[in-house]
Amino acid sequence: MASQNVYSNFRFRVEIDGLTQGSFSEVELPETNVEVIEYREGPDITTRKVPGLRKYTNLTLRRGVTASNELFQWYKSVAEGRAERRSVVVLLLDEEQNPVKRWNMRNVWPARYAVSPLLALDGCVVVTETLECAVEHFEAEAP
Repeated sequence: MASQNVYSNFRFRVEIDGLTQGSFSEVELPETNVEVIEYREGPDITTRKVPGLRKYTNLTLRRGVTASNELFQWYKSVAEGRAERRSVVVLLLDEEQNPVKRWNMRNVWPARYAVSPLLALDGCVVVTETLECAVEHFEAEAP
């Protein structure tokens, strides 16, 4: 069996509608599952199972707060009833910054926006913003 490389978590790039948004410190990719539909056929006493709807959990993007208000504005437009669906791509990079894995998401829109607590402790606390997005299509591929 051929050996497989395991890649580090800290080398990734996020693109939203084709524009690189490289400042995210954490990305939680959606989980995907297929509903199981059970049914009984005729007089059988056992059930049959067929695949049902495909479902995806939300995508979570987290980064240190910047002067940019772009993520909040995207959330605000959805909260005001203007659903701006976008494409999001997350690329995992090797040591030379070459893509080794790609996750494509389509029809993505913000469902939740949050900012971490603002604490005045020792000056070392990083303020983060989190954008949680609904995903309607998700696939993984090798670039």
